[in-house]
Amino acid sequence: MLNTLGRILPLAAERFGNKTALIIDDVTLSFNELEIRSNQLANALVSLGVETGDRVTLYSPNSWEWIVSYYGVLKLGAVINPVNVMLTPGEVEFVANDCGATVIIASYEKALSIQGVKEKSGVREVIVFGDGPIPEGMLSFNGLLNDSDGEFQVAEVDTHSLSTIGYTSGTTGHPKGACLSHYNVLLNVEMTALMHQRSEKDTVVTALPCPHVYGNVVMNGAFQYGMTLVLHPLFEQRIILQSIQDNRATMFEGVPTMYLFLLNHPQLDAYDLSSLRCCTVGGQTMPVPKMEEVEEKFGCPLIELWGMTELGGLGTTFAANGPIKYGSIGVALPYVEARIADTEDAGKTLPAGEVGELMIKGGIVMQGYYGNEQATRDTIEPDGWLHTGDVASMDEDGCVFIVDRKKDMILTAGYNIYPAELERVIAGHPDVALVAVGSIPDEEKGELAKAYIIPREGAEPDAEMIIKYCREHLAAYKVPRAIRFVDDFPKTSTGKIMRRKLPELDG
Repeated sequence: MLNTLGRILPLAAERFGNKTALIIDDVTLSFNELEIRSNQLANALVSLGVETGDRVTLYSPNSWEWIVSYYGVLKLGAVINPVNVMLTPGEVEFVANDCGATVIIASYEKALSIQGVKEKSGVREVIVFGDGPIPEGMLSFNGLLNDSDGEFQVAEVDTHSLSTIGYTSGTTGHPKGACLSHYNVLLNVEMTALMHQRSEKDTVVTALPCPHVYGNVVMNGAFQYGMTLVLHPLFEQRIILQSIQDNRATMFEGVPTMYLFLLNHPQLDAYDLSSLRCCTVGGQTMPVPKMEEVEEKFGCPLIELWGMTELGGLGTTFAANGPIKYGSIGVALPYVEARIADTEDAGKTLPAGEVGELMIKGGIVMQGYYGNEQATRDTIEPDGWLHTGDVASMDEDGCVFIVDRKKDMILTAGYNIYPAELERVIAGHPDVALVAVGSIPDEEKGELAKAYIIPREGAEPDAEMIIKYCREHLAAYKVPRAIRFVDDFPKTSTGKIMRRKLPELDG
């Protein structure tokens, strides 16, 4: 196993040389070219006074510059702070201040949005890439690369030293910075590759954002194992399907909404997807009927996975060459433990089949939240078990079944309703393409479930039809009390549905 993330590209360049490593838009880069460009950036950062242990924030959509920046920062032993592109300038300012960033590297559009951040934080330099003119007081990314040497000696840092500060979404207040060591991330990358049998024979197509842990483990795994990564800045059905066909992709990796939109594409059957050996899906639970439909249409296994920022990637998944249980997020990664704990007593492990909180232990668990000891103590038990916040059960084979996020639970007249359960049922209706369930206030019962539905192409379902279907498959108290048909959902940068924002669709 490698000891630092900064050594991924040097080893890959040595092993795979001029093989294509990255394709994004009209740019194609070999492993050698990625190695040289990341060396140039590392040298440029050193010339700007960036030292081992300093924090560098990346604020950009998927791009070759983002990837070069990521590895360039890690090569000199600095700490990477990958920022969600959907954060507002105010949130970026908070994150940069919170982690103590000395440099921000941003795309042109994002740089324009944070022009005042240097005056309000400890950031010394903002480096900008893209086609626009460099804003006053900022530095040119391309100019720095052109003026820097392509050779660089990777810094010697301890494998358990800090490599990444990845911020959570901050839905319950300010975002918290999950501190991940080189070992945390590398172990996750290598165990994920082992489970999915990733190798230099693979070409992976994805639109997952690199700052997100799912996209990050896909990116690191691709380069470490000599895969070709076909990276898209945005998800668009036609472009993704064409990309899989044209690049003879062996893997596509995405979140449930991406697959559901692909299934709903009217020309899906016209594309040749026969090169795919497997696909992966994570981020949210996916209804079993839709998983079966993906496998039928794509002609390959769909492997479910689950992870979180605090683990630096995956926590559970299925092996690519083993049996899969539909509806399960898989088993714990090798060298990782998972158990279901009593929600009132974390030290009590529940027997197979009972519902409680999923907890994880092992070398992928973060060191803690940056500068937030109380949040760290609340999340990680003294014996190392991490609270995930997910309600789940586990069967006799160690397969985990997510019920829902604890914070998404709807309380109706004393009954617990889990949106994911309703979504799995409603998604089985033949006229439904996508569904998301949120809550609406009710004076008498506190909260009620409301389903927001995107109809399948060409279908015209009505609310009464959907509610009747729900009554046939759900207990009476779980049946949604309202239905709304919509064109799209509020989503995160990864494409995950933001349930808390669903009421905004009601106007």
